[in-house]
Amino acid sequence: MADRVYTVSELSRGVKTLLEASFRELWVEGEISGYKLSAAGHIYFDLKDASSNISAVMFRGPASGLKFEPQNGLLVRARGGVTTYDKQSKYQLMVKELVPAGIGPLQLAFEQLKKKLQDEGLFDPARKRPIPALPQKIGVVTSPTGAAIRDILSVLGRRYANLHIIIAPVKVQGAGSKEDIAQAIRDLNAGFPDIDVMLVGRGGGSMEDLWSFNEELVARAIAGSKIPVISCVGHETDFTIADFVADLRAATPSAAAELVVKSKVELAANIAQLEKRLLQSLRIYYENLSGRFLRLAGHRAFRDPLTLLERPTQRLDQAVEGLFEASGERLRRAAERLNLQSHKLTALSPLFPLRKGYAIVKDVAGKAVRSAAGLKAGDRLDLRFAEGRAGAEVIETSAPAAGPARAADAPSGAADAPKKTAKPKKTDIPGQETLW
Repeated sequence: MADRVYTVSELSRGVKTLLEASFRELWVEGEISGYKLSAAGHIYFDLKDASSNISAVMFRGPASGLKFEPQNGLLVRARGGVTTYDKQSKYQLMVKELVPAGIGPLQLAFEQLKKKLQDEGLFDPARKRPIPALPQKIGVVTSPTGAAIRDILSVLGRRYANLHIIIAPVKVQGAGSKEDIAQAIRDLNAGFPDIDVMLVGRGGGSMEDLWSFNEELVARAIAGSKIPVISCVGHETDFTIADFVADLRAATPSAAAELVVKSKVELAANIAQLEKRLLQSLRIYYENLSGRFLRLAGHRAFRDPLTLLERPTQRLDQAVEGLFEASGERLRRAAERLNLQSHKLTALSPLFPLRKGYAIVKDVAGKAVRSAAGLKAGDRLDLRFAEGRAGAEVIETSAPAAGPARAADAPSGAADAPKKTAKPKKTDIPGQETLW
């Protein structure tokens, strides 16, 4: 009816029905733009080409099965149907499957994870540890029923039978396999820290079969292992993320077993070679010692040992003679200096003038008498001569010879006159001017 009036909801539902019926399922190719992952796990993005743009949504169910991570700018093909979102009158593509255009999803996921881990430094050769040359205990993470474990045990038993091998059985493909492998690596590290080296791998298969060893969970478990890890996944042409993270890559499980231990034959050959080189070195060393001994035995010191003492004895005699000569000369010079100093000390002695007839006069108090002016008749005196002493009594005194008046005896006003310094009385003692 041309005159019928529709409600907004009726029109919206009609448009939705037409779109879903007309575009129930189709493939759309375009470039991802505005990519957003919601907290609930839904993916929202736009698909665009050079001139148009369409909104798209991929709910958590199908999104959880993606093998790669959608990114802005990535060219993809989306399979789904067109519908509308009623509340916004907006049509959008409800995606059920999403694959990269021009490259498979597994290969894209492989390249993405490889770049991510490489940027983190997990492939850095500097962090890889050396594999022990002669391991005693080996851990193996693989399927207990596959061909890989049979090949590994066969090679190890043939090359070196008395090894301690610990097998951690795991699923190597399908649901839950990545969790099994990662947990086994952690369990061997925790429960058997004395394991020398660990082999992680499986036999050949398609890329899908080997995919568990391309999972980030397994890669990080290998990187976090304290035990050195040798990866051995698939055939020689197969490369996995585990190969890049491991400390060493082996082309196959059998090759890993050959790398991890040397055969007894090789070890025996190496020991024999080392023994031969050791004997040669000992022989050369003995010949050198023998030659040195013969040269020393032929030395004249051993033929006539006393000749070795002739020169040292002669040098000793010369040294002793020189020592005595030098000591005598030093003693003579010291005696001369001592004699000279003794003469000087004698000449400086206050008793030296007594030898010429002088005497030292002291009063009863023991003070030296320097002038007759202080004496009077009857005073007792002590006289010291060069040899002995004598007591004396003053009979009379005489006035001292004319000379400068003492300050106390000077006439009035004489104290203001300039004083004259009396010159010291000369004696016949060299270097001595006064006696007391």
